[in-house]
Amino acid sequence: MSENVSNDSTPTPIEQQQQVPWKERFSYSLSDFACNLSFQMVGTYLMIFYTDTFGISAAAVGTLFFVARFFDAVDGPFWGIMIDHTHTKWGKSRPYWLWFSIPFAVFCVLVFTTPSMSLTGKLIWAYITYIGVDVLYSAVNIPITSILPSLTSNPQERVTLSTIRQFMGTAGAAIITGITLTMVAKLGGGSTTSKRGWFLWALIVGIIVVIIFAIVFKNTNERVQNKSSRQSIPIKESLKALKRNWPWAIIIFINFIYWLGMQTRSQVTVYFFKYNMHDATLSSFILSLQFVSLIAVVLTPWTSRKIGKRNTMLGGMILACVGQLLLSWGASSLNVPIIVVATIVGYMGTGYVSGLIAVMLADAVDYGEWKNGVRAEGIVTSFSSFSAKLGMGFGGVITGWIMTGTGYVANHAQTGAALHGIELNYIWVPLLGFALSGISLLFYHVDSIEKKMQSDLTAKHAKENAGE
Repeated sequence: MSENVSNDSTPTPIEQQQQVPWKERFSYSLSDFACNLSFQMVGTYLMIFYTDTFGISAAAVGTLFFVARFFDAVDGPFWGIMIDHTHTKWGKSRPYWLWFSIPFAVFCVLVFTTPSMSLTGKLIWAYITYIGVDVLYSAVNIPITSILPSLTSNPQERVTLSTIRQFMGTAGAAIITGITLTMVAKLGGGSTTSKRGWFLWALIVGIIVVIIFAIVFKNTNERVQNKSSRQSIPIKESLKALKRNWPWAIIIFINFIYWLGMQTRSQVTVYFFKYNMHDATLSSFILSLQFVSLIAVVLTPWTSRKIGKRNTMLGGMILACVGQLLLSWGASSLNVPIIVVATIVGYMGTGYVSGLIAVMLADAVDYGEWKNGVRAEGIVTSFSSFSAKLGMGFGGVITGWIMTGTGYVANHAQTGAALHGIELNYIWVPLLGFALSGISLLFYHVDSIEKKMQSDLTAKHAKENAGE
């Protein structure tokens, strides 16, 4: 465990505290690269894998995604509480990468494994493996956010860390979504529906993920501590950090509705280009355009310094909405160049959004301590995973039900109604999610009180440490 941030009763300026070296910054960013490398493969391709390779109906898949959300209602807060009760020589959050990266990788492989079974057996296998990978994802992903307030108390450095993390996370998502169909075909004898191809590619990705998490664990350091952070917090006490914590409530809602929209769009991308545009290979190119969002990610620290975090995220939501409106124009005319431009605009917007959610949750940890005197990184940040997966789950069930209700039939030419259902999922549901997120941000006002909040907390921590 690292030394205390300060043993002097005189607070040092926030800008001079907890400077994280570049080796650690890069290692921390690899955590999201690993998560996106694996879970984006699940989020983007599992539905079409289930329907077109494993032979499960879209409605059954949607129901599976919905049922899994009930487990998220428990597993997210559970891991948060566990983090708040964890005290090891490695810290509170870091050990979870050591303990759970291998089980997570194993289930990432199992979820793309296709044992020969009856339809009932397939459904049971799908439920066990998908819920398993979902729960274990929380075990390795929640610590990525919960550790951020412990890496540094410098608000701007948190933006920098989150930006680097988002840069690598986006890179991981772009890589895995851009090359997966190609790799499945290469490993599966030329077919993107090959059972062998999906299994071997999932196995390769799983091994890479374990290696990356080992690097993350080795090179990160929990350095921001006070007296209370080194003690187990009773559940009842930790929940006090959420009392009147409006910044937390707003960001959790945004995390839910934003990821609902993102999930519906990403998981029907292949369907849209396979059936609506009659060229499935275009989906890989469109998904690889996520690299464009890296421009916005790089600009996020500068933009947030100039106009604030709230306004930066709000601008991103507006760009995302504009992208979806342009996408509707391109889809109605089957115009690929317009669709490409629309996708680039949309990804620029989401690039500004994704990297700031974790930063704003770290601010909510501080706000909970500032308002209520309780610092509970685990329980406050755990709802990030819960709300995101809840949104993704509802996105999954909405997709499944719309596609089934409009008559989708796997590996066949689709009716006009079915094509419209795919378009609803690809354009209009995400647009609604982005718009509601933008409206919610109008009620977020932490930027205006951040300096005073950090100054008060710095003095509080220094006094606590000096009294030990």
